[in-house]
Amino acid sequence: MKKVFVADVQERDWVESPFLVRDKIMAMAKNGKPYMTLKLMDRTGEIEGRVWDRVDEFATRFDKDDFVLARGKASVYLGKMQLVVQELEKLGDEQVDLGDFLPVSGRDGAEMEAELSAKVSSLGDPHLRALLEAFFGDDEFRRRYCTAPAAKSMHHVYLGGLLEHSLAVADLVEDICRRYPGLNRDLLLVGALLHDVGKVDELCYERSFDYTDEGKLIGHIVMGVEMVDEKVRAIPGFPSRTAVLLKHLLLSHHGQYEFGSPKRPKTLEAVILNFLDDLDSKINGVRTHMEREPDSTSGWTAYHRLYDRYFFKDVSSGGPQAGTEAPSVEPAPVCVPQPKAQPREERPKAEVARDAQRGERRPRSLSFTLGDQLRGKSLDLFADNEKE
Repeated sequence: MKKVFVADVQERDWVESPFLVRDKIMAMAKNGKPYMTLKLMDRTGEIEGRVWDRVDEFATRFDKDDFVLARGKASVYLGKMQLVVQELEKLGDEQVDLGDFLPVSGRDGAEMEAELSAKVSSLGDPHLRALLEAFFGDDEFRRRYCTAPAAKSMHHVYLGGLLEHSLAVADLVEDICRRYPGLNRDLLLVGALLHDVGKVDELCYERSFDYTDEGKLIGHIVMGVEMVDEKVRAIPGFPSRTAVLLKHLLLSHHGQYEFGSPKRPKTLEAVILNFLDDLDSKINGVRTHMEREPDSTSGWTAYHRLYDRYFFKDVSSGGPQAGTEAPSVEPAPVCVPQPKAQPREERPKAEVARDAQRGERRPRSLSFTLGDQLRGKSLDLFADNEKE
């Protein structure tokens, strides 16, 4: 069957194509009818699918991480492309091309691997070079390191993302070391290439991006330190001080406890690695967010919950239009003329007495004006109102 990629979907298109179900959420509308929200993806991106009819029937046909053939109408809602699904059926692995469904780094894989080998060869410290050779000399580990994404949803969320991110941080290390003499360049470079090494096992990425059980229970930071410790112990004469400093880089690269870092940076190299890792992660994350709305005519992106802001698009990319403004989270209040106060409806005295006896308070009418509320009140600011 012909594949229609997410990036090629246009408003009002009738789409009939296989997708990978990245997420499946059942919910209830205000009118009491069930509906289903799907995250349908392929290697070019992700599109939200909405199922409004025959929800219970379709829900039994497939699960998260299944391949489905979706038929529906594409439309733009709040600046994002959406697929209103009319028909769904599950597909087997043999009916799809797996290479169509997971996003891949825009960089050439062979080129990045060549860069990785060059950086390993550039190390002057024989023990640190032996450590990286022990990692990347293992063909199975190297394949997984070069295939894994850097995260599930935050940044570099595509095959090859871990390698691309690690190389970018390593390049920034080279820049920093040229500007600030006296840094331990080899230690920083190894820290850059291994700071996220635990993600090789923390994440699963054969069909969709998610966390393994080990990843959820332990996390990539501790897992990475364990992997480094295992390799270090197998290298004769590896200096214990170097091992401690390298492990500290891994343990502290998230910077703060609230960001999941077991330790805060306590060496200059650790401080640098924390900032460089954060820098490359945020640049990629913001760029990815900006590229998710190719059909939007606004000069501003949608609201980014993680960063708690909108982003102004780069003029050179054809983003912002003259005079566009960022939407606010809460619209500014609009002053409208108040309707003329209507006479209040008098309640029967018996009803008032009954409510008073029960201790009940009748909700104020929404039509009360300021004049109604002040009627009978003293406007003398210096009057004794305590008896009121």
